[in-house]
Amino acid sequence: MNWFKALNDALDYMEAHMTSVIDYDQLAQIAMCNRFQFMRTFALITNMNLSDYIRQRRLTLAANDLVTTQDKIIHIAYKYQYETPESFSKAFKKFHDTTPSSIRKKGQYLKAVPPLSFQITIKGERRMNYRIEKKAAFKVSGYVKQVSTKDGENYKTIPAFWQELMENGSYNKLVDGQTQSYGICYDHDENLESFKYIIAVDGEKTEDVVEIPASTWAVFESIGPMPEAIQRVWQGIYKEWFPATQYKHAGTAELEVYLAGDPSSEDYKCEVWIPIQD
Repeated sequence: MNWFKALNDALDYMEAHMTSVIDYDQLAQIAMCNRFQFMRTFALITNMNLSDYIRQRRLTLAANDLVTTQDKIIHIAYKYQYETPESFSKAFKKFHDTTPSSIRKKGQYLKAVPPLSFQITIKGERRMNYRIEKKAAFKVSGYVKQVSTKDGENYKTIPAFWQELMENGSYNKLVDGQTQSYGICYDHDENLESFKYIIAVDGEKTEDVVEIPASTWAVFESIGPMPEAIQRVWQGIYKEWFPATQYKHAGTAELEVYLAGDPSSEDYKCEVWIPIQD
């Protein structure tokens, strides 16, 4: 309960500072977690990254100012933290499908993103199965792609990347002789707007080699057809497990570990590995 209150306090702080620079570290502190964990939690609960939400809220408020006041466009642009009227107009047109100067004309349709709030939902779902495991540093190799989280691009890019490697034979060649493979998110930028994603196996089979640091891991079991089963696990980790256990995310790479079997079957097993602070 306190965790959900803390998340909503962070949202309230954000809403009160839409016309000023928003300190992501301050948001995380209010939410009683670290910056990485707050931003990952926000993204998994809302299906949008934090910067997208802030941008959409500011453009919603800016449109209201254009309709209800006579403030100059340049002043509204600066008010909502745009460095130039040009950058404001470009973002505004992309979001509202019209320009700021046209908005004061009658009959214009606008988009509105209301302020978010998090609520607790009690469900009778099965308990999450997990274990805590320490593991020394290890190396993986495979195929890497830079992925953007803006406007939910990651939800399109990563499945397309898997499909590409499956269809051109690269995946089968990579996993030849291996008992498991990985999908790993790593090297997130400061605001979690982009990261690197590697489809990989253990060892150094390709030129793209990534060293996963020694870590303490929370390892979660996923049972069921892909991708629905593992997506439910990801949601449960951030919406239920973290607040229930009060562990803190270590801010390093997150792993999906794919085991042998038919990914479309009801009993297919794979795992999600989350690095946690000791």
